[in-house]
Amino acid sequence: MSNGLITLRTPRRPKQNSLPTVLNPPKSKLLTVLFGVMLVYSLVPLVWLFINATKTQPDLLASFGLWFAGDFVLIDNIVATLTYDGGIFLRWLSNTLLYVVVGAGGATLLAVLGGYALAKFDFVGKKLVFAVVIGAVAVPGTALAVPTFLMFSEIGITNTPWAVIIPTLISPFGLYLMWIFCADSIPKDLMEAARIDGANELRLFLQVCLPLLKPGIVTVALFNMVATWNNYFLPLIMLRNENLYPLTLGLTAWNRQASTLGGEAIFHLVITGSLLTIIPLIIVFLLLQRYWQSGLSLGSSKE
Repeated sequence: MSNGLITLRTPRRPKQNSLPTVLNPPKSKLLTVLFGVMLVYSLVPLVWLFINATKTQPDLLASFGLWFAGDFVLIDNIVATLTYDGGIFLRWLSNTLLYVVVGAGGATLLAVLGGYALAKFDFVGKKLVFAVVIGAVAVPGTALAVPTFLMFSEIGITNTPWAVIIPTLISPFGLYLMWIFCADSIPKDLMEAARIDGANELRLFLQVCLPLLKPGIVTVALFNMVATWNNYFLPLIMLRNENLYPLTLGLTAWNRQASTLGGEAIFHLVITGSLLTIIPLIIVFLLLQRYWQSGLSLGSSKE
């Protein structure tokens, strides 16, 4: 009240946060249980592998698989795995790295180049190429292994590294992924602006488009790497020389020794070798995790 007048004041409204309110997603007990089951299903084999890699051969056969027993001999098992039979495990490891670097790396390169061309250039027969790629994705690799073997045997390159590398250079699924990724992640206006500024097609691809494709390239590279690292059937029918085996085929050969007349049972080395085989994949996934996550979240971040 002032000078006999009553001043009415409008009550202040509480300040609203300028940022949009983040709503908590609804919780589902069923989904929580399902994800818990999937987590246990995924981790139990890894735990079993690590625990049994710490056991000697007698303890491995006489103890419970999900708990330690006797002496902790993980280091001894690793040394024995790397030195057994003249260190052939290291030979198999180098073969696997060769197949991954040349085969999976080449497949990723071809997928990037092909996906970029299919997404950003128009040419006669583009729809036919799309139909062929989709059809090739639906064909399993094992269905093509025997015809590929017959063709390679005619030209005399079976039982050579090329018999494993050449088929892995073709990745229809990787090509399709890069096609879709290039179409969505590279704006046409950006490409036109670069052309107006005088950039040729090679410079446009290397300096403008390629940095935008990193998440997609890493995703395709990881798919190709895992597929080549775990490849078993193709080397099985292509290779006869044990010195050319990848890790998957070599560990299988060690595992078969126990059933061979006069063969030595080395199950503890097979398990330790399997543990060493998955470690590089885990390291690569952890190092490339940020690119992988950015690739997965690209679609949700676009407006």
